[in-house]
Amino acid sequence: MIENLTPPATPDALKQARDDFPILSRTVNGKPLIYLDNAASTQKPQSVIDAANRYYSHENANIHRGVHLLSTEATAAYEAARKKLAQYLNASDESEIIFTRGATESVNLIAHSFLEPLIKPGEEILISHMEHHANIVPWQLLAERTGGRLRVAPIDDNGNLELDACLSMMGPKTKLVAIVHVSNAIGTVNPIEAIIAKARENGIATLIDCAQSIQHMRLDVQSMGCDFAVFSGHKMFGPTGIGGLYGKRSLLKRMCPYQGGGDMISHVTFDGTTFKEPPSRFEAGTPHIAGAIGLGVALDYIESIGIETIRDYESQLIEYAVNRLKSCQGVEIVGNPDHRSGAISFIMENAHPHDIGTILDTDGIAIRTGHHCCEPLMNRFGISATARASIALYNNSDDIDALVDSLAKVRALFG
Repeated sequence: MIENLTPPATPDALKQARDDFPILSRTVNGKPLIYLDNAASTQKPQSVIDAANRYYSHENANIHRGVHLLSTEATAAYEAARKKLAQYLNASDESEIIFTRGATESVNLIAHSFLEPLIKPGEEILISHMEHHANIVPWQLLAERTGGRLRVAPIDDNGNLELDACLSMMGPKTKLVAIVHVSNAIGTVNPIEAIIAKARENGIATLIDCAQSIQHMRLDVQSMGCDFAVFSGHKMFGPTGIGGLYGKRSLLKRMCPYQGGGDMISHVTFDGTTFKEPPSRFEAGTPHIAGAIGLGVALDYIESIGIETIRDYESQLIEYAVNRLKSCQGVEIVGNPDHRSGAISFIMENAHPHDIGTILDTDGIAIRTGHHCCEPLMNRFGISATARASIALYNNSDDIDALVDSLAKVRALFG
C-alpha cells in the first residue's frame, strides 16, 4: 500500500524561495522549467549572482598581495567567505578550511598530501560500494603508486551500507576510511557517526564526502569527529569551480603542499622553499576569488532560511516523491534505503533512461540520466543506468506531480 500521498506544506521561510532563483522563471520547450537535477548542480539565487558581479565590477583585484584598496577589499571578502564556511561546519578554526575547485580536487589533495607519504605496500584504504568515482579513482591511482590496497565495504539489496561488514573491515592495515555521507545516485544516508567512531578507536583517519549532504542537513565536523570533509560549492547554490576541504589543523600542519606556486610560500631561494601555515600552504596561485565570495553568499542564503527548515521540508518532499513514483505504473525505484536524502533513481521497462530524460525534457522537466559517476553501484544492481530526480529547497509537490504525469507519457510510448 502506498502511504503519505499528501503534499508537504511549504514553510513560510521557503514560500518565496523560487522567486530568488531567476533561472526558474524561464521556459524550456515552451513549458515552465521544472528543475530536478540538483544532485548534479543546484541553481543560484540572485544574491549569489549579484555577489560575483559585484566583485568583478567593483572589487576586482588579486588577494593577499596588494596594499591598495581593491586588493584589500577583495582579500577581506575572500577571507570572510572562509570564516563563514568554518562557522557553517563548526570547524574549530577558520584555518581548517581550504578552498579548492570542489570535492574532487579536495579528495585528490588528501590522497597526495596526507595519505601518500604514510601508506606502505599492502596497507589499505576502505571505501564503500556506493562511492562516486571521485572517491574511487584517486585511491586507485594512489594504490598503484604506493602498492596500497583498495577495499570496498558492501551494500545490501536496498542500497544500505552493510555497517557490520564495514566496521569489521577496519584493521591494523587500514590507513584511511573514505566514505560518502549521502549517495548521489540513490540518496542513501550513511551512518557516518558509527563509522568515524570505530575508525577513531582503531587510530584510522577518516574522510567524509559531503558533496550531497552539506546542502541538505546540518554538518558539525567537531561533533562528527572526522579528520577531513570535502564538498563542492555548485551543489549548495554557489558558483561552479569552487569548493573546499575541512581538515583538522593538527593534520594539515603535518601535510606537504599539494601544488607549488605563488602565495603558498614564506620564502623562496634557488636552494629551497619554506611554506606558509595552513590553509595558505594548500592554495597555490590566484584562486577563484569570485567563486569563494559567491559561496559565502550562498551560505548566507541557506542560513537566512535555516538548514533545519530545509532539512525537514526536503525530508517530507522526498518521501512524497518516493510514494508518488511507487504509485506510478511501470516505474521501478532503484534502492530502498532506510534513510534517504536528496535523490531518487528509477528505471522503466522498455524505456532506456536516456529516452526517459529526453521525453521529460519536452515537458520542461530536467532530470539526470546515466550511471551518475557510480558505475560500480550500477553494476551492483545489475543495470547500466538510471533516471534520477533530485530535489532542492526550491522544489515542491507540483514539480513531483508534473514528473509523474510526464512519466505516464513515457509509459504510453514504450508500453
